[in-house]
Amino acid sequence: MCLAIPGKIIELVAGPNLVGVVEVTGVRRKVQLGLLEDDMPKIGDWVLIHVGFAMSKISEQDAAEQMRLLTALGEVEQVMEEVRGYGLEDRAGPIPLNGTRYS
Repeated sequence: MCLAIPGKIIELVAGPNLVGVVEVTGVRRKVQLGLLEDDMPKIGDWVLIHVGFAMSKISEQDAAEQMRLLTALGEVEQVMEEVRGYGLEDRAGPIPLNGTRYS
């Protein structure tokens, strides 16, 4: 079963692609934001993620409820395995919107 995972936008990555970094229970991963181009999330917003794509913006309360649902269904470990697969391997540190890397 594939379920949407709630994640909080903690960074917007500079560049031609619409990419953000989300945090899901302490794990940070890049996700594609292009599907939300008409209502682009900003830092601090919550999104539902599926296979590396942010599908919709949600409230913090809805994010908490989604995690409760995943826990009740016994799907949290499977969800976290999926999140770990999104990867940040090419990151050398945060990238602010002006494109300059800093540590």
